[in-house]
Amino acid sequence: MNFIDWIKQPWPWYVAGPLIGLTVPALLLIGNKAFGISSSLRHICAACLPANISFFKYDWKKEIWNLFFVAGIIIGALLITYFFANPNAVDLNPKLAGDLQSSGISNFHGLVPSELFNWHSVLTVKGFIFMIVGGLLVGFGTRYAGGCTSGHAIMGLSNLQLPSLIATISFMTGGFIVANLIIPILLKL
Repeated sequence: MNFIDWIKQPWPWYVAGPLIGLTVPALLLIGNKAFGISSSLRHICAACLPANISFFKYDWKKEIWNLFFVAGIIIGALLITYFFANPNAVDLNPKLAGDLQSSGISNFHGLVPSELFNWHSVLTVKGFIFMIVGGLLVGFGTRYAGGCTSGHAIMGLSNLQLPSLIATISFMTGGFIVANLIIPILLKL
């Protein structure tokens, strides 16, 4: 298997996990920086909005590295998707594939089901709930928890912060409840 074919394959947890985990000490050792993605939206707003909003009155330029970090994530994802996208369908457990097909989801090419996540779906009740309401809830939860899953579960837990442990347990509990109880109901709409 050559390098290009290898890079197209999903990386196992024992490779991807440590690479993500090594980001925390690298950021701390290189620049005494904390890893997190949701704070970059605040930095963008602070740069673009008038300074008369007290929440955005801080020196966002000291955090410009975070904006470059997020831009790198976005550009990297686009490049990987464009040049190394796996044309094969996502390999799902047959029981899950059957459950999804019974709910009207049959296209397993791509990272998300195209039957749910497309521009036409936004105008449907199901699509509106999944994309708009779900997005607002994620944004609200991120702000309410004082950070996103990457900030709490990767950075906060590695620093042994109790609020991050509570937030991570809450994220996981909410994810299990939504995945097992709420989404099956919404798929039947």
